[in-house]
Amino acid sequence: MIFSVYSVFEAILLVTELSVDAFVASFAYGTNHIKIPFRSVVVINVICSFILAVTLILGAVLRPFISEAVTKAICFVILLLLGVAKLFDSSIKSCIRKHNGINKEFNFSVFQLRCILSIYADPEDADRDCSRLLSPAEAASLAVALSLDGLAVGFGAGLADVSITQVVFFSLILGTLAVEVGCFLGNKIAQKLNLNLSWLSGALLLLLAVMKL
Repeated sequence: MIFSVYSVFEAILLVTELSVDAFVASFAYGTNHIKIPFRSVVVINVICSFILAVTLILGAVLRPFISEAVTKAICFVILLLLGVAKLFDSSIKSCIRKHNGINKEFNFSVFQLRCILSIYADPEDADRDCSRLLSPAEAASLAVALSLDGLAVGFGAGLADVSITQVVFFSLILGTLAVEVGCFLGNKIAQKLNLNLSWLSGALLLLLAVMKL
């Protein structure tokens, strides 16, 4: 892809959408005085960026085998559906929390990472030992949960021929900032707030979908 202001803007917009959940989760940790050491911040962003890169590459590999019209349609539909889903993100997570309350065994393991859906619905569950400190292992669980949105978004973006290098670069930078700033602000406010920015993530996805038309 030729370097351009448009490609940079597109990459930043995509990464910003994916960083919203990380910011909100970190803000929640901060309000509860749960510290996120820098090494845990690195773990979160390396895992999130790696998973995003894999899905971007997968989309890029399949792109030559799909016509341009079909590619645009698939990308638009994926981003549109995810955008609409994110607008109702709070309801979806409330449903997951409700079912987890009924059955605490509703979990699964991926490389010894457990309760991914539970953490996705309530990020504070990642601090399983209640130490008020997010260890690298716990950060890994949180990272996988935060990467769920990135799976489909990354694949759709890969089909749309975004710059993988730029997206991964900005993912590492903005992702780190999102976690650090979110935790800092949450700790400064130091109280429970009903912060719901899922609508912003959905709005950004819808904007990306329109850009692909």
